[in-house]
Amino acid sequence: MNRDDILRATSMPASSPSYPRGPYRFVRREYLIITYETDPEALRAILPEPLEPAPGNLVYFEWMKMPDSSGFGDYEESGSGAHALYQGEPCNFSIQMYLNDEPPISAGREIWGFPKKWGQPELKVTKDTLTGTLYYDDERVALGTMTYKHRSLHDRLDEVAKGIGGLNVNLKLLPDVDGSMKVAQLVAYRLEDVVVHGAWEGDARLHLIPHVNCRVADLPIRRIAGGRHQVVDFTLPYGRVLHDYLA
Repeated sequence: MNRDDILRATSMPASSPSYPRGPYRFVRREYLIITYETDPEALRAILPEPLEPAPGNLVYFEWMKMPDSSGFGDYEESGSGAHALYQGEPCNFSIQMYLNDEPPISAGREIWGFPKKWGQPELKVTKDTLTGTLYYDDERVALGTMTYKHRSLHDRLDEVAKGIGGLNVNLKLLPDVDGSMKVAQLVAYRLEDVVVHGAWEGDARLHLIPHVNCRVADLPIRRIAGGRHQVVDFTLPYGRVLHDYLA
């Protein structure tokens, strides 16, 4: 394997790459998103500067079912994020994510700095209830439920699509070979070519269980703001560096 061969490799291992080059297209990606108000001090502690909490101290916990993802296949994911501000612009900051497929874990961490770990999420309809569960090391750490298609947003799909295309931010941390920090960046990206097949709002409930290695309960639930169910297509492009802590 010569230098040109090495530089043509898409990911490790070079002889059997974990993922191909992007961008990556997701088709009929289904979401359950439960938004809630949390403790302002806990939220401030988890947001990296220069991000600031958005008014209301709102965070969200979500489940995602990806049946058709280019390069990644068919998998499910769950995790939390915060509504934040970057220099006054609204953004979503990814706090932690758990999924059951190796390629998007590797690609997400290595390219965009998604905070991904292995977990066992599941999103399904149980009779009249949209239900999300998350297990970590065989222990249930999260349960989310929402009324199934009670209030359609069919007359607001353009608004839903605009929200999906907003600014998203990750904290990317990669060590060097000596253990020192090689990469410490805020990475920004915007989803593109968004198509909304359907979206619904409804009452929702969320139960988070403390776990030392899956800290989904570290942002306590003060008030449930609402639930959102949506099915969308979009393209995940490469990102850009928003802030470099080592510069």
